[in-house]
Amino acid sequence: MNIALWTIAGLLAVVFLASGAMKLTLPKQRLAASGFGWVEDFSAGTVKAIGALEVLAAVGLILPAALDIAPVLVPLAAVGLVSLMVGAIITHLRRHEAQAIVVILPLLALAAVVAWGRFGPQSFTG
Repeated sequence: MNIALWTIAGLLAVVFLASGAMKLTLPKQRLAASGFGWVEDFSAGTVKAIGALEVLAAVGLILPAALDIAPVLVPLAAVGLVSLMVGAIITHLRRHEAQAIVVILPLLALAAVVAWGRFGPQSFTG
């Protein structure tokens, strides 16, 4: 179970590090032109904040446990990703973009598994 949780956390970290870095580096107009139409509903600062939260969550899924410094941050980072994904689902539902939810739901489920596993049976603090 521990290896599976590390694998899932690593996968999530890669996905959200890339996604967050893209939101942080690309201007809002370029993101919208690249198929991220949802950015039109938010200010540029909010898009950057979402990107920063994604990068922080990606780092929080790996580094605290790998360095054995405050490993309780791992499940908290996973809960943060679950919250971000719930917000993304709400945003896409409001925009009538149901196809985007197909990508978000598995990410939400994987983050929830990491949160459950690291708070519960495979806790770093137990």
